[in-house]
Amino acid sequence: MEDDRKNLPPEPPEDVNTSRRTFLRNLGVSTALASLLSSGAVLEERRARKAQAETLQHASQAQSAEIRGKSRITLNVNGAAHTLEVETRVTLLDALRDQLGFTGTKRVCDRGSCGACTVLLDGKPVYSCSMLAVDAQGRRIETVESLAQGEQLHPLQQAFIERDALMCGFCTPGFIMSLKALLDQVPRPTLEQAKQACAGNVCRCGTYNRIFEAAMEASRRMRSGG
Repeated sequence: MEDDRKNLPPEPPEDVNTSRRTFLRNLGVSTALASLLSSGAVLEERRARKAQAETLQHASQAQSAEIRGKSRITLNVNGAAHTLEVETRVTLLDALRDQLGFTGTKRVCDRGSCGACTVLLDGKPVYSCSMLAVDAQGRRIETVESLAQGEQLHPLQQAFIERDALMCGFCTPGFIMSLKALLDQVPRPTLEQAKQACAGNVCRCGTYNRIFEAAMEASRRMRSGG
């Protein structure tokens, strides 16, 4: 028996076993601590990235708003002041139709060639699709909605109906506003003057002769107070 014990490896000292246990325990604590620290670092990194993303998003939104250049403007339309917020790129046509509800002004070509969007600016006909809303501030804007007084139609509107001067009707408001500008300045126009006044308007239905007849009829009615 004593010979067998001689062949066994010597037992480690007690303090060595204690050191191993302490080392393993400390290693476990260190690993857990490192894991917690790592987890906290990940959470902190996520928070930082989220904050950075939110900052970039806010900056992007601010930059987009700056690029769009929104402005608060006041437009004098048909004798009333209207305050609205628009991007600086918005046309007078879009402001009138989409934000103020004056849909009598028509969008057809949207490039300043057909005249359907004609309104009066300080008494002169302009293509509202080719003018920025911000540039119309301080100007007197008249749309086709300003002509009728309640149920009483303007002589031009009445003459267009009686002379059958419209078919699809999309061009009609533009023609009427162009002719109103003429009749306000020239109460007794010639046929050639009426044609010249409508030179910037296009009727795809081809009712030009009836339009000119309506213009001359409206002139007579306005002079007689009718």
